Amino acid sequence: MQTRLAPEYRDRADGLEAEAILRQCVHCGFCSATCPTYQLLGDELDSPRGRIYLIKQVLEGEAPSRKTQLHLDRCLTCRNCESTCPSGVQYGHLLDIGRKIVDEQVSRPLGEQALRWALKEGLPSPLFAPAMKAGQLLRGLLPAALKAKVPAAQDPGAWPAGQHARRVLLLAGCVQPAMLPNINRATARVLDAAGIQTLIAAKAGCCGALAFHLDDQEGGKAAMRTNIDAWWPLLESGSVEAIVSNASGCGVTVKEYGHTLGNDPRYAAKAARISALARDLSELLPELAERLQGRVQPPDRRYAYHPPCTLQHGQKLRGGVETWLTQLGLNLRVAGNDAHLCCGSAGTYSVLQPQLAQQLRERKLLALGQAFGAPAPHAILSANIGCITHLQSGTGLPVRHWVEALDEALHA
Repeated sequence: MQTRLAPEYRDRADGLEAEAILRQCVHCGFCSATCPTYQLLGDELDSPRGRIYLIKQVLEGEAPSRKTQLHLDRCLTCRNCESTCPSGVQYGHLLDIGRKIVDEQVSRPLGEQALRWALKEGLPSPLFAPAMKAGQLLRGLLPAALKAKVPAAQDPGAWPAGQHARRVLLLAGCVQPAMLPNINRATARVLDAAGIQTLIAAKAGCCGALAFHLDDQEGGKAAMRTNIDAWWPLLESGSVEAIVSNASGCGVTVKEYGHTLGNDPRYAAKAARISALARDLSELLPELAERLQGRVQPPDRRYAYHPPCTLQHGQKLRGGVETWLTQLGLNLRVAGNDAHLCCGSAGTYSVLQPQLAQQLRERKLLALGQAFGAPAPHAILSANIGCITHLQSGTGLPVRHWVEALDEALHA
């Protein structure tokens, strides 16, 4: 797509990057067929092609409006369009640039600003854990909308005490330890059973995605630098072989540290190494399946599996969880033709765009319920805390991380 940058963007790194991405787009529209918001709204400006056109207009000097901002806000950043695009357009990176430039020029209503500030400051805060604990104690008294965001308290069990020569760093996450602590404990137990020790760097925190996607890209980059500083001594000493994430939304962010901090002279090289060492937990499954073969005793349950967008479209990891858990004996199926579509969680999207998020959730739950045909599944599995909590808020079926099901079968 031919683009003529306005003078104010010709000397900006993000302007030049956006121009290079736009030149890849041939405006074919294949992306629209797999865009969840276009399917719901039927508006060309709520499709990837339409949003690309809006961003192009702004980069060429046209003043963005509140309407421009709303169409960009409605994007889930599921990146399904990237999986569909025959030209390899890096739509996710382009959208980040477009949102940043539009937000520089278009002021948001005060209520919207306050909500976004509360999300980006509150969720990674040390106060989130005690607030979540209080919410769980009072869960029965909470209004339905708030109760849906507060999962029932878990008994996460013990962290394994085994010491192993092979060690990995686990990105604990900002909300996961308080909301669903069993995911990290189950991860450590499964890796321990395979002879791999799990470490957590005390000073590491949020991956940076929360602030980065909520109008505070510099705040997101600061969180990334904090994590790099926390992990670097262990990497330099050779104490760990990988940085593992069991939340695919965090994992895709860490894998892009090298790109996000590529223009930072102090952190570019370190960020690139971090990205090279980042692994989604599912990438360890081939080795785990080999080491745990014969030791897993799967229960007689049917699991419907929802692969998160950040796993299949962001990290381009498809089919691994289904293949290896099935090989280990778990009865697992994906949701037919709907498996590629977003569930509506998308980070904070379910809070900022609740109506669209709920429509996508109901559609996804219907498909998951039909994964086995007539008999309903006993539970739903996924690979990202956002998807898990969002889906759980709309169904009575248990929704869990796949590693919890594997941990349960391993220690039956």
